Amino acid sequence: MRISGTHYRTIWMSEIGSVRVIDQSRLPFEFTTVDLETLADAARAIKTMVVRGAPLIGATAAYGIALAVRSNPSDTHVAEAVRILQATRPTAVNLAWALTRMRNALAEVGPKERVDVAFREAAAICDADVEQCRLIGVHGLEIIRGLAGAAGRSLNILTHCNAGWLACVDWGTALSPIYMAHDAGIPVHVWVDETRPRNQGAALTAFELGAHGVPHTVIADNLGGHLMQRGQVDMVIVGSDRTTAAGDVCNKVGTYLKALAARDNQVPFYVALPVSTIDWSLYAGCNIPIEERSPEEVTHITGRSSAGSIETVRVVPETSPALNLAFDVTPARLVTALITERGVCPASRAGLQRLYPDLRAAE
Repeated sequence: MRISGTHYRTIWMSEIGSVRVIDQSRLPFEFTTVDLETLADAARAIKTMVVRGAPLIGATAAYGIALAVRSNPSDTHVAEAVRILQATRPTAVNLAWALTRMRNALAEVGPKERVDVAFREAAAICDADVEQCRLIGVHGLEIIRGLAGAAGRSLNILTHCNAGWLACVDWGTALSPIYMAHDAGIPVHVWVDETRPRNQGAALTAFELGAHGVPHTVIADNLGGHLMQRGQVDMVIVGSDRTTAAGDVCNKVGTYLKALAARDNQVPFYVALPVSTIDWSLYAGCNIPIEERSPEEVTHITGRSSAGSIETVRVVPETSPALNLAFDVTPARLVTALITERGVCPASRAGLQRLYPDLRAAE
């Protein structure tokens, strides 16, 4: 995607040999990049959400292994690097998927070959993510095209959190079909949930939609149901941090409530995801580990003051505790369909196995 006319991926190799990423913690007010030079840098970037979004977390972890191997290619150090990166964020399954792929690739070669193999494998993971997200866009575009044709007007699409190119290496998952529809001349308008407590919708989704010229409006998280009641939402599309083999979807907290409102108002609810987000070892969404983050993300908010400085202020009483569970689970029964790089399928075991017959789900 492009910022001020320049194409960017979210992660790439710099000319000096470091891994360069867009610092998402500074958006939307500052567009800056950060160089990752060590395993510790990569782990810190994931933990502090300099990078975030399930596919990008996996890509960054892959490069984290490559950086670790550059300093020490031994089996012991690879195992330690996997352990450190695995502990950064527990919910997005792409992290474990990427680490397993890297570990398997390195196990096939000797220590002297591992640096080259590791960086090639990390680059391949990134390239595959770009193509998978592009294909998600292709398949999702046909859904939008059909709905827009039936509506005969600009299509109103609601999305929650950020599942655009900032959450991936490029294109995005939930936003990829929207970008393709916009580029194809299909009139679309996006309702952007602010997505408290970190405001990834207001800060990140609005930023990238605006940069691409897609009409959008930021709304309070709790407005979506009311807009659906008024007939002002034609479809909901979100991403996923982990989807079970039976089609339950774990995504940013608040997604479940949008799915309930969509079902009550007969609004189609779609989830866009690449294969790396499917956890074939789980069937029940209740077994997905839910990350609990710092309560300060709830008790404080960061923004730009009228003087132009970035400031963080407290918004709840000093004596009030806060709970910050970062994700929730939407049962498969509330999902209209899953949009993947291989096509669209029901959110079910049978649907996923039809698209992925080569990937054996856990019995």
